Amino acid sequence: MISRVLIAGGTGRLGTLVVNALAARGVEVRVMTRDPKRAAHLAGERIEVVTGDVRDPVGTMTAAEGVDTVVSAVHGFAGPGGVSPTTVDRDGNTHLIKAAQAAGAELVLMSIVGAAPDSPFELFRMKYAAETSLAASAVPSTVVRSTAFLELWIDLLANTAGRSNRPLVFGRGQNPINFVSVRDVAALVERVALDQTTRGQTLEIGGPENLTFDELARMVIALRGGSDGPRHIPRAALQAMVATVGRLRPELGRQARAALVMDQSDMTFPPGVNGTRARFPDLPCTSPAEALRNFHAADGRADRI
Repeated sequence: MISRVLIAGGTGRLGTLVVNALAARGVEVRVMTRDPKRAAHLAGERIEVVTGDVRDPVGTMTAAEGVDTVVSAVHGFAGPGGVSPTTVDRDGNTHLIKAAQAAGAELVLMSIVGAAPDSPFELFRMKYAAETSLAASAVPSTVVRSTAFLELWIDLLANTAGRSNRPLVFGRGQNPINFVSVRDVAALVERVALDQTTRGQTLEIGGPENLTFDELARMVIALRGGSDGPRHIPRAALQAMVATVGRLRPELGRQARAALVMDQSDMTFPPGVNGTRARFPDLPCTSPAEALRNFHAADGRADRI
């Protein structure tokens, strides 16, 4: 029986939902975060916050002591300085795997649909490296792969809309991409964290629709009462960003390279019921329209995700 869970990345969009859901079910939840201030919104008698960084193997080992399950909801995609997919998604997850093994705990690894050793995305390659390390370990585990978080991209588009209400789209914005609500993913992670019959499996989850960035941007515009189209940063400008400012600020170069890949790679996911949703038919299946309404309702409040 799972009674105590460590969640690394428990202050983020996904982690926050999983922490609250598990605590509501009576599970003792330990949240590991680099900055305890970021966990101020997490409060409850079953929630413990500890300071730690997955890049530090000693601190990670200490954080995992006495838990039954470790959930990795970390990512280093947008991090500055020493925070990167290599240091967090590959090396940090390796530290979590070793810590789980030392504690005799199980592990749930959050990964990405399309993770592969030859992916053009650095993040996808590092997630795959973590999956490989986990498979080679003796730790009972479940891997959850998701498509792009819908709320993250809605937030980014809304934040760049400005007074003109015209969100900024990187590239052409015409490539179909699957977006999944973070709420749907959190429900799956909550389930597998407690369901030991899923160990040794990789579960993939996506959303019900494939949309282009232009289509998603127009939905954001319409919700805010506008009718114009989005603005675009041309591919040539993104390439220039990689070659110039991206050399000085790796996180910006990483984002520009990712935008170029997202503008042309196949990032679709079969809509409808896939294997994971068929297995867990009660999982929520949030549409982009519903996610937009939820985002608009939470706009400006502390519970906005």
